[in-house]
Amino acid sequence: MIRIPKRIAVKVGSNVLTRADGKLDVTRMSAIVDQIAELRKRGIEVLLITSGAVASGRGELLTIQKDGVAERQLYAAVGQAKLIEHYYNFFKEYDILVGQILTSRENFEKNSLMVNQKRCITTMLKNGVIPIINENDTVAIKELMFTDNDELSGLVAKMMKVNALIILSNVDGVFMGDPNDSSSRLIREIYTDDDFSEYISIVKSEFGRGGMKSKMETAQKVAKEGIKVYIANGKKSDILLKLLFHPEKCNFTLFLSHKKQ
Repeated sequence: MIRIPKRIAVKVGSNVLTRADGKLDVTRMSAIVDQIAELRKRGIEVLLITSGAVASGRGELLTIQKDGVAERQLYAAVGQAKLIEHYYNFFKEYDILVGQILTSRENFEKNSLMVNQKRCITTMLKNGVIPIINENDTVAIKELMFTDNDELSGLVAKMMKVNALIILSNVDGVFMGDPNDSSSRLIREIYTDDDFSEYISIVKSEFGRGGMKSKMETAQKVAKEGIKVYIANGKKSDILLKLLFHPEKCNFTLFLSHKKQ
């Protein structure tokens, strides 16, 4: 019998929400919102950790040719407003309200700040508001930045004591080899005492700061807390619904805390 979690965190990466031309994939965003709305209908609380601000801003500022630090801060500033507008409008179709939380590493390192942040998110959930969480890229100091939103999602998952963290990427999970090689085998389950580091590519996506190595590190840290962590392909149709209700019908890698017997 499948145990359905009561509260989950869903992290959507830049490589899921970004088109080949670097702009925001609004169609994919809408599809993810449809799935989260269905999860809510089935009684599951959802926290959404999302990338996509830079891609969203790039689509609005077509005359800018440079792509340096200052330009990416500008993309993030303009894009974050547009990103939350898209989410707001898509969820509004289901009569679901969303709230934006822009955070930084400091909010997880100082206890008083973390307590305040947790209280805010808890109040949002109690009142049926979906928290949409992202790093405050426009003002983040490099030394205080998250490694990427994978790390942020792990910190949120532990802080809010979710039952599961789902990290959506553009591949089906962790492979023993190159995911693009048809002979590579998908690793279905990984335990916190497993070491598959030799198989993991350190290549990062074109549009995000993270990579599979970062996702694995986050997943194993969170799994040690007794939280199930899934890495799955966010570009696949209805992946969230299949993963939670019909796992036999989709591919993913599941991270578990207990040691293999």
